[in-house]
Amino acid sequence: MSEEVAPENGTSSKADYKVLLPRSAASFYGSNTSQTDVLDLCESVCRLNRFLKEGKAEVKAGVPGRFLHAVIGQEVADVGSVVSTITYAFFLNEMLEDSKSCTVPIINVKRADLNAHKELMWLLHSCRVEESDLIFIDEVDLSYHDRYGNLRLVLLNGDKLPTKQEAFKEALVEIFNCKQVYFRYSIMKLFLLGQDCSCCTIVAEKFAETSPETLAGMGFSRFLLAGILLDTGNLTDDRCTIKDKYMTTLLIKGAGRYGCSGLHQLLKHKMFDISDLKIKDILRKEFKKWKRVAGTDLSATRMSSIGISVSQLLSHEVSAAQEITNFQQSEKLRLLMVVSGYYDSQKNFKREILVSANTAELMKNFLRFLNTSGSHLPLKELYQPDLPEELRAFEIDNMMTSRKAIERLLEEFGGISN
Repeated sequence: MSEEVAPENGTSSKADYKVLLPRSAASFYGSNTSQTDVLDLCESVCRLNRFLKEGKAEVKAGVPGRFLHAVIGQEVADVGSVVSTITYAFFLNEMLEDSKSCTVPIINVKRADLNAHKELMWLLHSCRVEESDLIFIDEVDLSYHDRYGNLRLVLLNGDKLPTKQEAFKEALVEIFNCKQVYFRYSIMKLFLLGQDCSCCTIVAEKFAETSPETLAGMGFSRFLLAGILLDTGNLTDDRCTIKDKYMTTLLIKGAGRYGCSGLHQLLKHKMFDISDLKIKDILRKEFKKWKRVAGTDLSATRMSSIGISVSQLLSHEVSAAQEITNFQQSEKLRLLMVVSGYYDSQKNFKREILVSANTAELMKNFLRFLNTSGSHLPLKELYQPDLPEELRAFEIDNMMTSRKAIERLLEEFGGISN
């Protein structure tokens, strides 16, 4: 049996119409308290929290006389990446029992960026994982440990270190990856799965093989299950594997009263809930960064993806336009494109863009470029009163236009405007 629940106005990409949810999940939205969503503290999460607390204390002390064995992923804070980073570091610590190393997970975003990911904050709270004991990239000086030769890096789910950590490639001792790709480094250890399954699936499999009792804890199983469900679109993504589905059945206890579909819906709802986020946090949720493309420096061009309309974004704060400009300046960008994808009240998918240039002249150049090279993007200007000339909004009159197509257009403009 199901109930229809309408998310709060302006908080979802489908905010203007009702979303069908299982009754157990629907009860979440009607509840005045989140306490019922916090699981009892299980023994597995107790061990995990102790591991996190001790590791952070050691890092604060400078890891005297030991190697810093850091597990790090890409520069994103999605649930799958964060969960797999934390749990794989925990797995290594449990299995290696190496007194010469301090194994810790490092979340490769700034701590302040966590505010933009309500689904992750909810999951940590629900599973009773201590957020305060996590280590974020702005809380540890990797260059210090690299300088003194005691840094050992494990790269999770990638074939290349993020740009900001590229200087530490000599410290790489392991790559843990779920995709068949070309690896750029010669390292001591390599786990190559050759399947496009969730990294959380592989970590869960390792626990199942070595210490299945760890997965018995409801909080721990929910933690990994949430990563798999979001990585695979609730097991419906074309890239979802048999292994993903099998591990989901082993972790299904973590779904609790919601069931897998209900848990997935709750997490997706949280992802699109921007009701108490600031403009800068909304823009930072899905922030596409380039360094170089085909030899061209694109570091001053960025794309941000949002799940609400441009008009909703501009009405989110009294000084929204100025806040967008402030965000652009803080990131030292020449051009920022905000790409909107949402459903209107008639359940029609809409694609809009908001372009912010650092000068009026650059905006003119970009508009000329769109007229000549962007003909495959049927643009219709959106009237937004009181916008400065450096800000322009458009509706893309073709719902089939993908973000990839817009990315390519931005890359092309960046190449000719530098």
